[in-house]
Amino acid sequence: MASAFISFSLLFISLWTADGFLNYAVNRCVFNSTELKDIEYIYSAYFNKVELARFSSSLDKFVGYTEYGMKNAESWNNNPSVLAQRRGEKERYCHHNIGNWYNNIVSKSAMPYVRLRSVTPPGGKHVAMLVCSVFDFYPKHIKVFWLRDGQEVTSDVTSTDELADADWYYQIHSHLEYTPRSGEKISCVVEHASLKQPLVTDWDPSMPESERNKIAIGASGLILGLILSLAGFIYYKTKARGRILVPTN
Repeated sequence: MASAFISFSLLFISLWTADGFLNYAVNRCVFNSTELKDIEYIYSAYFNKVELARFSSSLDKFVGYTEYGMKNAESWNNNPSVLAQRRGEKERYCHHNIGNWYNNIVSKSAMPYVRLRSVTPPGGKHVAMLVCSVFDFYPKHIKVFWLRDGQEVTSDVTSTDELADADWYYQIHSHLEYTPRSGEKISCVVEHASLKQPLVTDWDPSMPESERNKIAIGASGLILGLILSLAGFIYYKTKARGRILVPTN
């Protein structure tokens, strides 16, 4: 499987405040590998949330975004020591930290788990729809596809993008519309960097999920009823033993 394309930013923020005004700078490292050539260092100067000027290692110079920022950018671009400092940050600051990220975070992976279920399809020519939901995987890149009697399904399949869960994990959902055939085998297949081999989940069409839920609820109710009946019987027998019969004339 092709390696996942990864892009991250490392941020370092410096703040200066005076009399209610906020002046700060942000250092960013944007990268998709640990190679120095694949890293972009960006330094941005802000005032009250407005970006005044920016240095980018890709442009190798400062660019101003306001009148004041353009004046500063011109001054900095004409100062060899300032330019040398910013150029050196790509290797000193970014390259070192990105290596730590790859070793401790980015190179890790989390195995997905799959939930396969049947749903009612929207109006159309098909009478059934399966949804293959894949949860809690990392990194982001993943392949989800369907097999029908061993052959990959290439039509009537729709999938969401990889959806971020905001905790480094992702989820994705693939839908298959189909007309059931007797004796067929339908499977959802997942390929991911965390898996040594594809994860195959077979659909069991013997009973719709709604029917399985009804049976499970009914069985739970029956067991609960039996427990309550047994408890009532034990209570009755216990009370009966403690009763004293008084003869009547």
